Parts: sequence; structure tokens; C-alpha cells
Amino acid sequence: MDTLPLTPDSAALYQALIRRDPAYEGRAWVGVATTGIFCRLTCPARKPRPENCRWFASPAEALAAGFRPCRRCHPLGAEAEGDAVLRRMLDALEADPARRWTEADVAALGLDPSTVRRAFKRHYGMSFLELARQMRLREGARALAEGATVIAAQLDAGFDSASGFRDAFARLFGHPPAAMAGGTQGLVAEWLDTPLGGMIAVADDRSLHLLEFTDRKGLAAELQRLSKAAGGRIGLGRTSVTDAAEAQLQRYFAGESGDFELQLTLHGTQFLREVWEELRRIPPGATVSYGELAARIGRPSAVRAVARAVGSNQIAIVVPCHRVIGADGSLTGYAGGLWRKQALIAIERKLAAG
Repeated sequence: MDTLPLTPDSAALYQALIRRDPAYEGRAWVGVATTGIFCRLTCPARKPRPENCRWFASPAEALAAGFRPCRRCHPLGAEAEGDAVLRRMLDALEADPARRWTEADVAALGLDPSTVRRAFKRHYGMSFLELARQMRLREGARALAEGATVIAAQLDAGFDSASGFRDAFARLFGHPPAAMAGGTQGLVAEWLDTPLGGMIAVADDRSLHLLEFTDRKGLAAELQRLSKAAGGRIGLGRTSVTDAAEAQLQRYFAGESGDFELQLTLHGTQFLREVWEELRRIPPGATVSYGELAARIGRPSAVRAVARAVGSNQIAIVVPCHRVIGADGSLTGYAGGLWRKQALIAIERKLAAG
């Protein structure tokens, strides 16, 4: 069966959703932004408004974007039939999506935590615990951004206690969520859904300061440095810059454009900014080696320093550090995960060929 494009025509899919068209069964899924749930197009539940729909070519994409499976149409059914371990854990997550899972909980089910971890990494690019944690954080962040109290947000996110909820956000931003919930002055952080997983965007009303996948190693340290620079006043919400970044990312993943027209604030030394600006000159569909990049900035002997600078980029995709590969053509050194690097390069090769 032919697979759908990454983001197929939304008007046609929405009509299929309204009709509950079985022709799309196993080919498309819909995520509802207002509920955080994703469904089959044949789901009998009340239909969302078209502007609240997000379309996916697989349940894995919907899960990676932070959506929970619907309990009425069970959209994960066909995805995990071939893997008993995956099927069992997805069933458990579907039955209790707010549960705060640990490896001890997995072992209590009679399963080997390392086996479960490998199975989820293989299918979804993240572990089961990472998936469960992202779902909780995502729902909590959205509740706070919409003005919910800390306690209400804690309950929505499924944390065991308010202190546990605050600690989770403090680890990311360097200050508790109560300090972030008021107003949109200065820097604000927002969760953005993409087909490759959730991203955190930090912006003010003039420029984008950070754009990272939420499971990137070192994300907490990056956010804490930004928070310190902002006097511990990063809020939750969005600006016109956030809106523009989201719209341009949607066009990118739809295969419509590989160009980003965003004002950026690059936080780093002059050398780091020099490397990052050179990255932005690499066109979509092209790749360069670390040695080639070092030569381009006139520092051919500084390959290791250039590689470290590439790895410390804080604005993923827009500053395309994924376009730098090993001298032998291998995909190396991407903090967002090599599976994402491969997917981004594939998207851009199609853009360049189109």
C-alpha cells in the first residue's frame, strides 16, 4: 500500500475524517490539538474543528509529537502487532497515560527493562520512559500556557505531587513553573509539534533564541543558561516569532520550502556565531564535512573546534547543523538523534530534487 506524504492535503483528509472514510484506514491518523489525543479517521468520536487537526502518516509520528492514543478507536492496534513487548507496554500506557513510569514498574510486569528500551528505540526513536515523560511534560506545559494554576496543571500532567511537577520543570528551565505562568514579557517558551517529535521554541517579540527537540541531551543546561541570562524570567507562551517559526516548520516538513526567514539571536562566542552563520549558508539538499566547514570559515586546522561548535548549536533545523557529516559520508554527531538527522537530510534531498 502506498504511504501518504509527511503532511498530506489537510482539506482532503478532513473530509475523510468527517465521512469516517475506511479507505484511509492504516494510511492516515489525526491528532487533535485541543485534547492531545490522536485517532483513526474512522473514529466515532465527535469531530474536531479543522484548525485543531494535525495529520500523521503513522501512529509513531503521532506518539513522537506527544499525542495520546484514543481509547475509543485504539489507533495503535496495527502498529505493534509484530512485537509483543511493544504491544504490551503501549496497552499499559493507553490504559493509564498519566502514570509516572519507572524501570521498576516495567520489571514488575515481568519484562526486562533493557528489552523494552531497545524495542521502543527501534520503533519510535525514544525509550518507553522518555515517551511517557514527554506526554506528561507536554500536557503540563500547555495547561500552564493557557493560564491554569500550578495544581491544576500538575493534575493534568499526571504527576504524583505538585513538588514533583515543579521539580521536572525546574530541571528544564532553572526555575519553577509558577514563575513562568504570568505574562509574556521577555522570553517565552512554547512546545511545537513536528512529525519528528516535540520541540521547545524560546523567543521574544523580535527573534528566536532556541529551538530544540525536547529529548535532546543537554537541553536542560541550554534552557538554564538562557534562564539565567533572562534573570529567571522565561515564561510559557508564544510570540509572533513563535508563530512564524511554527508555520515555516510546517512548510518545511510538508516539503514546500527549505528556507527559513526568521530573525535569530545566537547565544555564543564570536567563533561559535561564525560557525553557525556558515551553517546557514549550506543550501537544503547539500551536506559538507567538518573539515570542509572549517575551511569555509578560513580555519582549516580547527576541525575539532568547529565540530564542537556544530554540536553546541541551539537552533535546530533553522541553523542546519544536520547538514554536516563525517568525511567518509557517515552520519555522525547529531544531538537530536541520528535517526532524525537521516530524516532531515532525506526531506531536504526531496526538496532539492523537486
